[in-house]
Amino acid sequence: METENKNVAVLEGRPIPSPITHLSFMASQIWLRIVAAATSIAAAILIFKSRESKVLFGTDVDARYSYSPAFKFFAMMNVVACGFSVVSLLPVFTLGRKFSSSINYFFLFLHDLLLTTLLAASCGAATTVAQIGKYGNNHAGWMPICDNFGKFCHKVAASLILGYIAIFCYLVLTVISANKARQIPV
Repeated sequence: METENKNVAVLEGRPIPSPITHLSFMASQIWLRIVAAATSIAAAILIFKSRESKVLFGTDVDARYSYSPAFKFFAMMNVVACGFSVVSLLPVFTLGRKFSSSINYFFLFLHDLLLTTLLAASCGAATTVAQIGKYGNNHAGWMPICDNFGKFCHKVAASLILGYIAIFCYLVLTVISANKARQIPV
């Protein structure tokens, strides 16, 4: 009898979300994670495939993503983000149960916040190197390379656009998860 009263008290203390709100939460979580995974892997594939060779002044010159640590960081973070997006679908499906523990929403928030931060850092670093590649830096004596390696620069730009779309998806996921996590009873 006493354990029944405790179970009822636990259920009464936790607000039961409306089915429409919970359904929209689940749909947005699943949809945004799939979009984030797709854009991340597409950005990684584009940056991995970005290479161009030219003969300039009688010398073979290559432009590759692997020559820049920032581009390597960008590529690896997009692969990691894609992997974690796919893996995070499992906890999202378990949160679909009506009486899932609300502390799980907090862990989902931390996951989304960490990936948002890592993706933002990698996109920022890659954007900086791409900007130098496109415009150069006269003060440092760095010449722009996009005049000679247009195909390489276009692939890098497309990859960066996809990376920023993935950041936007994770930013929205972070806000949604933070909103759900703030409902944790203290």
